[in-house]
Amino acid sequence: MKHVDDFRLRFGRKELVPIIIGGMGVDISTAELALEAARLGGIGHISDAMVPTVSDRRFKTHFVKEKLKTYKYNVASADKSDVLFDLGRLAEATHNHVGRTMEAKLGEGLIFVNCMEKLTMNAPRDTLRVRLSAALDAGIDGITLSAGLHLGSFALIEDHPRFRDAKLGIIVSSLRALQLFLRKTARLKRLPDYVIVEGPLAGGHLGFGMDWANYDLHMITAEIQQYLTTEKLDIPVIPAGGIFTGSDAVSFLEKGAAAVQVATRFTVSKECGLPADVQQEYFRASETDIEVNTISPTGYPMRMLKSSPAIGAGIRPNCEAYGYLLDGSGNCAYVTAYNREVGSHPDAKKIVVMDKTCLCTHMRNFDCWTCGHYTYRLKDTTRRLADGSYQILSAEHIFHDYQFSTDQKIALPA
Repeated sequence: MKHVDDFRLRFGRKELVPIIIGGMGVDISTAELALEAARLGGIGHISDAMVPTVSDRRFKTHFVKEKLKTYKYNVASADKSDVLFDLGRLAEATHNHVGRTMEAKLGEGLIFVNCMEKLTMNAPRDTLRVRLSAALDAGIDGITLSAGLHLGSFALIEDHPRFRDAKLGIIVSSLRALQLFLRKTARLKRLPDYVIVEGPLAGGHLGFGMDWANYDLHMITAEIQQYLTTEKLDIPVIPAGGIFTGSDAVSFLEKGAAAVQVATRFTVSKECGLPADVQQEYFRASETDIEVNTISPTGYPMRMLKSSPAIGAGIRPNCEAYGYLLDGSGNCAYVTAYNREVGSHPDAKKIVVMDKTCLCTHMRNFDCWTCGHYTYRLKDTTRRLADGSYQILSAEHIFHDYQFSTDQKIALPA
C-alpha cells in the first residue's frame, strides 16, 4: 500500500515531498508554518493578504496607523475613491514579510507566497504589480496567483529579472479558467510552473457559485490533466480542497497529480496564526456548523463557521485604515450595504448588515472563521484533554501524518 512519501514533486532537478501547505490569510499561514513545510522538504505558503497589517503586527511598523492618519478626514464619507495605498510603503511591507521569512528558511523545501487578485486596493494593477515585484525582489521561491483569473498578472512582471527564474503558478477551479489564462499569457512564452486545481470542498473563497456541491475535485483534475496531455503541455497539476488524509492524497498522486495542497488540518497546528480559542472552535465544530455563504464583498462564495463573529456585524467600514477590497473606483460591496442600512435605520444605535461583511477588519481580527468542508473532522485528529479542550498539534506531526499514513488512518499525537 503506497503512501505520499513514495512520490516526489519535481521542479527540474529539484525533488520535493509532494505536500504543499496552502496560503491562508490574514497571517493564518504564518511564516512559522511555511518554514516548517520547507524544513520538512515540502512547500509552504505565506499569504500577502493585508501585508502592511501583517508587517505592523510582526515587525512593529506603523503602516496602518500612517494610512489612517492620512485619510482620517474621509472616515465619515461614503465616497472612498480618495483612499489609496502608498506604493513605497506597500513594497516595504512586502519586503519585511517575505524577506525575513526567506532569511529564516532551512531545509530543502520551498516557500511560496499566495497572491490574491481580488485584493484590488483601489488601484488594482498598480498595487498588484508592486506586491508581485516586491515578493520577487525579496527572494521568494515562488508565487501562487489566487482569487481571480489573473489574466494580466504575468504581464505585470514580465520585465522583472526573476520572471523566468522563480516558480509561478495559478489556482483554478475549472478547465475553462486555465484555458483563459494560458491564452492570455501565450505571447509571453512563459507557461506557469504549476497549476493548483482547487475543488468545491476548500476553505475560504471558492471558485464556484452556490451550486458548488455539483462539482467534484477528481473530475475537474482529470479533465485538466487530459487537456494538458492532449496539448502536450508539461505542467504539474496539484489538486486541493478536501484532501484530509494521506490516503486521500495518494488517490490523486496515483492518477498523475504532481503533489497535493492541504490546509484545513494545519489550522489547528501550533505554528498556525489562528488564536488558540478560535482553534478550539474549529475542533468543536460539527458538520452542520459549517456553511457556504455570500457575505464576502469579493463576490465569491465563502465557506466558514456559522458562529463567525463577522456574520451580521454592522461595523463602520475601516477603509481609511485598511481598504484592501476597494475596487478601482473606490467601491466595496460592504460599504454599499452598510450605507444602505444606515439610511434605512437613521436612529439605530447599532447597525446590522447580514448580506455582506467588512472582510478587511474581520480577517485582521480573526473574526471571520473561514474553514474547509472537513473541519468537523478535526476533532478526530487529536486527543481531548481533561478540561474538555482539544490538544493542539505540531505542524511536523500533521505533515508526517500526511507523508507516511496509509489505509485512511490518522496518527494521534503522543
